Amino acid sequence: MTSQRFYNFLFCREKRNMKLSLAILGMAAATASAFTINPQSAFTRSNLVIKGRSNNVIQLEASKAKLKKQSRSAWAESRGIGILESEDGAGLKTNEHGLEFVKLVHPDTGASSEIYLYGGVVTSYVDGDGTEFIAVRPDAKTDGSKPISGGLSHCWPQFGPGEIQQHGFARNVNWEVKSMTDTSVELEMAPSDYTKEMWDKEFLCTFTVNLEDEQLSTKMLVENKGEDSFDFQAALHSYFTVSALENLEIKGSFEGKEFLNKLAGEDGKGEMQTETRSAITITEEYDRVYTGVNDPVLNDSGTGKALSVLNTAGWEDTVLWNPYGDEGMGYNNFVCVESVKFDSVTLDGGASWEGDMALKPSAL
Repeated sequence: MTSQRFYNFLFCREKRNMKLSLAILGMAAATASAFTINPQSAFTRSNLVIKGRSNNVIQLEASKAKLKKQSRSAWAESRGIGILESEDGAGLKTNEHGLEFVKLVHPDTGASSEIYLYGGVVTSYVDGDGTEFIAVRPDAKTDGSKPISGGLSHCWPQFGPGEIQQHGFARNVNWEVKSMTDTSVELEMAPSDYTKEMWDKEFLCTFTVNLEDEQLSTKMLVENKGEDSFDFQAALHSYFTVSALENLEIKGSFEGKEFLNKLAGEDGKGEMQTETRSAITITEEYDRVYTGVNDPVLNDSGTGKALSVLNTAGWEDTVLWNPYGDEGMGYNNFVCVESVKFDSVTLDGGASWEGDMALKPSAL
């Protein structure tokens, strides 16, 4: 190859390389300009970045909630529970302190009820009109540190003071869900190391709550699973809402009945008295046991509603309690009208006892 031809060859090659380099540089510049943020659009792009991060957080929280629900579903399925949480809000839930409760919702009336596993206590019954009938005191603890002060609280196997702790242990142990639907739940309490330390009996308690069209029905079933008999007392220490005590009358078969006024007498044991009124009003502190009365009706002129406490089995007596004047307890907005089996029940081995109570609202 001559010198001239050799130089021409080099020149052409360099020219091609230069064109290729320029093309690559042009592509790089175009790509870089696509990612250049001009000042006018900087705020928008910044918002997009923040929005993207927010979506990631939302997705993360949703994932956590999904995992939690899956875990609770597995827990429920392992125990043969038919429903965890339905679209209408019914199901097994957790409060802000981590305590689990079951919410019942009636599909036709919209009525609802809430029942805590801790203590097996019904803490809410709202009828189809939106009226709440069950009270929880403002000083109540719903974190498991003590029994919930309010609701349909269990006193079992002891009512009041006695050989074991006040009102027994049923209200401060966890009950187990045996079955539930949108409108019913069945809870169970069996002996544990904790209960055996104070009361070593072979028992099984089942508490069933049914949210019906026009009422809330409850059933307490006590079974003796052993061979030896045992004695017990039982009560639903029921707290009911009141618009104000001045608006409340409690009617029933009280007139002419003897009752134990625990706040009367000089020896601290109370005094037997006779009720002369057909309608009871609360104008002082109350702690009275009416044996043989089990048909109370609460008439509240402030709400225009009446609540009939229908004790159809087991519950033979009624206790009226109110800490009149105690603002901390919220005395003016509740009254306890308790369904009680005051005299001890002796339950033989293999035998059972049942207490049926329903709450039926109506207009005055």
